[in-house]
Order: sequence, then structure tokens, then C-alpha cells
Amino acid sequence: MIDKQHLINRFISYVTVDTESDPESNTTPSTEKQWNLANALVAELKQIGLQDVTIDENAYIMATLPSNIEGDAPVIGFISHFDTTPDFTGANVNPQIIENYDGGTIVLNEEQNILLSPKDFDDLLLYKGQTLITTDGTTLLGADDKAGIAEIISAMEYLVQHPEIKHGKIRVGFTPDEEIGRGAHKFDVQAFGADWAYTMDGSQIGELEYENFNAAGAVVKVKGKIVHPGYAKGKMVNSMYIATDFINSLPRMETPEHTEDRQGFFHLYSVNGEVDGTSLQYIIRDHDKEHFEARKAMMTQLADELNAQYGEERVTVEIKDQYYNMREKIEPVMHIVEIAEKAMQQANIKPLIKPIRGGTDGSQLSFMGLPCPNIFAGGHNFHGRYEYVPVESMQKAIEVIVNIAQIVATRDKN
Repeated sequence: MIDKQHLINRFISYVTVDTESDPESNTTPSTEKQWNLANALVAELKQIGLQDVTIDENAYIMATLPSNIEGDAPVIGFISHFDTTPDFTGANVNPQIIENYDGGTIVLNEEQNILLSPKDFDDLLLYKGQTLITTDGTTLLGADDKAGIAEIISAMEYLVQHPEIKHGKIRVGFTPDEEIGRGAHKFDVQAFGADWAYTMDGSQIGELEYENFNAAGAVVKVKGKIVHPGYAKGKMVNSMYIATDFINSLPRMETPEHTEDRQGFFHLYSVNGEVDGTSLQYIIRDHDKEHFEARKAMMTQLADELNAQYGEERVTVEIKDQYYNMREKIEPVMHIVEIAEKAMQQANIKPLIKPIRGGTDGSQLSFMGLPCPNIFAGGHNFHGRYEYVPVESMQKAIEVIVNIAQIVATRDKN
């Protein structure tokens, strides 16, 4: 398979390019700096021998590995995103390479006493004896999802260099702005031309996911009345107290820190308040569509109850759906999940089939006509200073991609 050092060098060349996206921007990509890596990826795809390499005005990249078999086979795709989250800085990433990890505490930053320890992150113990790539404690790493890009390009390079491995036509796609929920918005499914695809955007080795949250965003605005506090009796209405009533009326244990697996939640992630007005920003998540609709209805009903209590409209709720559970689009074509499962088993990986507590480009793409389960990319602790990726997990992801290509090419003959 791909040389280990070659893979490390490729990955580091990606993560040291700042591609942080910006939810406040109206452009695509949302930040100009995403073009730096996008253009470099186009050049690399051409260099390794892919054909029909394109990049459009919004930085969506597509490329083709032509079929090397006689007859027809399904056209499959592999997709990753090159932006990194705005949750934590991705500028000046300085990766550290930990060879033959001993299972102990890793000092990410001695000066600031930032430690990556199995006491806090017990998944580290899965990778004793392996090579880890970590941050220096001051930035994220960017394995989400530059590990996926490195794996896809490395797998395509391997297939180009080994024509004896039979495969049908394979399409590759790289997207901007996935981290701010826009990665699939301008993806041209028809131009991509695949029967189905896989996003390489999961975490731990073995992850295979085909269901995700139904998701919505909610903005709650509370209108108060500002009056001089010395003369406020019977006149002032403090919007922050009404907002507090709204917050406390939602189920306190149905929040991210108290839920797991398929349990949904309300997540209050921003509060901006003064006496005259307060704004609350929530995300609403649930795997079950009926529960999802009930959560949205609960927020609207709560606003109605508070307005009735005050005798006038003080609270408004604006809810916008963001994406839906792709399970309903994948279940009719479950063979595409079974192919990925078989590819993992051939690589001596135990498939970990579980729901995503989030969303990927694949969830939106599945509703756009491109069924798209999600496969592990190998990283852990995304979106922060404790992010790391085992190189051996990346190597296994490459093997899974190659195995999928072979299975699809020979599937009707088995």
C-alpha cells in the first residue's frame, strides 16, 4: 500500500494550509484562503494521473479515474471537504509526529502545559505502538477532513500505479464549507455522475455510518421595554428574564452534554442580551423525524405560552431546517453499505456501524440524489487542540477505498 512517510508528508502538506471557513460570509467558498489548498489539490490530482480534473467558480473539485475493466460497472465516488471548522483556529498548524506511541501522556505544549492524556481520552490506548500525528496544543489539526482527502488521493494514486487491480469508473469530489453546513449546497450531482458515493469523513477506524441527525437552527428573539430603573415599576420589561424563562422551560437533560447514541437535544450555543432585547440561538437535533418535529413544535408552543402570559407578543421563534436523516435514502440501496462493510472486513477491520451525532455532506447529497454513506477517516477529538490521527488508521482507510473499488468492479461476477 502507500508508503507511510509519503502519506505523512502528503497529509502535513494539507493541514499546514489554513482553510478555516466563515459562517458570516455570503461567498462560496466562505473564505478566500480555501482557494490555496483547492488549487494545490487540482494540481496534485493531475500530477498523479487522474483525468477530467475540474474546479468550478465555487471551488468544488471533481476528477475521474477511468475504468480499466471490460463491460459496465457502477460509477462510484469518494468525497471529502477541505475547509476546517471556525470553532478553533486552523492558522499556523504545527503538527507533531509521535512514533511508536507508548500509551502515556503526550505533551502537546510544554510552555502552556497542554497535555493529551489517555486519562481524558481513553481512545488513545487503542493506538499503542502506532504513529500519531497531533497538534502543538495551540491549533486544531485539520484531520477533519484533510485526512479524508489524503486517503482518497493516496488510494487513487495507488490504483493508477497498479493497473492490475480491476476497478470501474471512479469519481473524486472535494468540497468547501462543509463545516458551516454548506458543503453540498452547490455540489453538482449530475456533473459528478456517480451511482453512489462515500464521504471519507468519519472518526475512529471502522466507523461506517448511514444515519444522522435531522437538524434545524432556531433563533429566539425576546422584546423587552427599557425604562430608567429608578422609575421602572410597572413599566420596565426585562427581556433577559423572559429569555431565562424560555431557556429553563426546555428539558434541561435533553442537551448535548446529557445525551448519546440516537438521543436528540436542544443546544443553546449563543446568548446576546440587554434589557430591551435578547437573542438566543439554538440548534435542534434528533434522529427520529417525529421527535424532531415535536422538538420544533415545543419551542413554538413555549413562545406562545410566554406571549399569553405577558398579554402581548414578546417572544418570536424562527426555525429553519438544515438537513435530514439520510437513513431513509440509504435503506433502499443498502447494498452500498454492505459493500463498505465487506471492504473493511477484507482489511481485517471490524465495522462499527452507528448513527452520526451530526451531519456530513453525505446527508445532504443523499437527498440530492446521490446516496452517500460515511466511512472513517481515522481522526479523533475534532475541532480542537486535542485532535490527533493515527497514521495506521489512514493507511487502513486507503485500503478500504481500494477494496471497495475492487468489490464493485467484480460484484456481479461473484
